[in-house]
Amino acid sequence: MRIAITGAHKVGKTTLAEDLLEHLPGYTLDKEPYYELEESGYIFSEIPDADDFIKQFEYSVQQIGESGANTIFDRCPIDILAYIHAIDPNRNIESLFETAQSILSTIDLLVFVPIESPDLISGQQSDLPKLRYKVNDILDNWIWDLGIDVIEVSGTVSNRRDQLLKKITF
Repeated sequence: MRIAITGAHKVGKTTLAEDLLEHLPGYTLDKEPYYELEESGYIFSEIPDADDFIKQFEYSVQQIGESGANTIFDRCPIDILAYIHAIDPNRNIESLFETAQSILSTIDLLVFVPIESPDLISGQQSDLPKLRYKVNDILDNWIWDLGIDVIEVSGTVSNRRDQLLKKITF
């Protein structure tokens, strides 16, 4: 099963992905494109701009396209596209959206980790809190219409993990 975890920054995607990896033997984790690119030498702007997110988008599409079964993706093209749209709402993203839809059709399950209410991460702990909420809202509007299986998880890491494990083990 190919599982992609989506959400704004600082909602616990990586923590959930790493926890899942411990409970799903035989699975691999594809790290967030930002970190993969940074490790390969890509230099991001101080505050990533739309071009930085396009580079991440392309990497994420490639990551999913080249991965095998039993992979967990920490981020996927739709979250990165939400950042592009939030940063530059006038940019034409139609072809990028179509690319995201196409590659996400190869995912078995999209896991949405939303900002919870009350927010488990205070505004002071979050980088760019307005952007974080804007991306969360964009994702919440987009993901339900992608034509793929989506689950929204909430609560503690163990609650989120258990919700997801229940879903995939039927």
